[in-house]
Amino acid sequence: MQQSIGFDVYGTLVDPVDMGKHLAQLIGDKANAFGQLWHDKKVEYAFRRALMQQYADFSVCTLQALHYCMLTFNIELTEDEQHHLVSEFANLDAFDDVIPGLIKLRKKNHRLAAFSNGPEAAVRKLLDNASVLPHLDSVISVDDLNTYKPNPQVYQYLMKRTQANTENSWMVSSNPWDVIGGKAAGLKAAWIKRDPRKIFDPWDIEPDLIVNNLIEFSEQIDA
Repeated sequence: MQQSIGFDVYGTLVDPVDMGKHLAQLIGDKANAFGQLWHDKKVEYAFRRALMQQYADFSVCTLQALHYCMLTFNIELTEDEQHHLVSEFANLDAFDDVIPGLIKLRKKNHRLAAFSNGPEAAVRKLLDNASVLPHLDSVISVDDLNTYKPNPQVYQYLMKRTQANTENSWMVSSNPWDVIGGKAAGLKAAWIKRDPRKIFDPWDIEPDLIVNNLIEFSEQIDA
């Protein structure tokens, strides 16, 4: 049976840890801690904006989270340095398993979509630079709805855009909150457990599949 599969982008298709080399050039030995806080804060800011119904696109969340990190670590960056860092999010590398996994899924005739909190144009540029875009059928952004995952409306929008229903729709993400969001909205969901130390939130909502990478997912989805 053909499945419609929405893939989270940051941390699932592309590696945000790749930002470490750019941060290290400016920040030095604080780069890893700075990068982790930056990632956590931009996600938190998206959640908060959605709850407040005060939407601004993800680039705003990213820049404001960067400012928070600069204050936390007492680090000064020029405007040019800040915009350079933000611009490098368009140049993240895909995980090694992503393209082989997508190729396997397309051979099985599944419909594949990138599904992101990021604006569509920015996500397309990122995925194109990472050579992932040609292996997808579409790029879908929550920006169309002016809200963020895990609002159930965005997962319903994914099904609408892919002309699917709860019987043949999947959310695939390395973020437990995204998996839980998809499941709560009625989709099937797979957790890509890229970090063996990561813990799935104990919410009494479990993924339909837990795999280490997209190749494993492509092999198990029809099993």
